[in-house]
Amino acid sequence: GRGGGAVSVTAPKGFRAAGVTAGLKASGRPDVALVVNDGPSNAAAAVYTSNRCRAHPVLWSEQVSADGVVRAVLLNSGGANCYTGPHGFQTTHASAERTAAGLVDCGAGDVVICSTGLIGEQLDRDRLFAGIDAALGALSPDGGQDAAVAIMTTDTRDKQVTLTVGEGDGAWTIGG
Repeated sequence: GRGGGAVSVTAPKGFRAAGVTAGLKASGRPDVALVVNDGPSNAAAAVYTSNRCRAHPVLWSEQVSADGVVRAVLLNSGGANCYTGPHGFQTTHASAERTAAGLVDCGAGDVVICSTGLIGEQLDRDRLFAGIDAALGALSPDGGQDAAVAIMTTDTRDKQVTLTVGEGDGAWTIGG
C-alpha cells in the first residue's frame, strides 16, 4: 500500500526514514541513514556482493536477512568498515544492537547494516552511535529524502525511485 514519502524509500505504507550528520565524513555532510519497516509485513529479500572482499556489514547482513525478516536498515557513508579486523565486526554488531534498542519489538538480528566509503579505516564508534541516536529521533514517513542524501559518497545527486503497481486495494508500492 501507499504511505508517505512521495518518491523515496518511505513511499510504501509502514516505512520511516532519517538521514543525519554524525561527523563520519570530513566534508561535514550527512552520513548516517536509518530506514525502519513498521509493518504490517516484515518480509525482506536481499542480494549481496559476490566479491571475495566482503566487509563486516555484508557478512552481518547476510545472516540477518537469511530468515526473510528485516525491521531496519542502518546505513553509513564515510567508511566501509572493511578490512578492519575484529574491532570492525564488533562495531557492526554494536551498531545493530544500538539501533534495535531504540525501536519497539526489534532485536539486533532484525537490523541490516550497510557501510560505504574508504576501506581499511575504523569507524569512529562514538560518532556513529551519536548518529544512530539522532537518526532514531528523526525518523519520519517523510524522511526518505534525508536518508538518500546521507548515503551519498561520490554521487553528485541523490538517487531515488518508486513504483506503484495496480490500483485501489490491490495496489502495492516499492521505493528505493
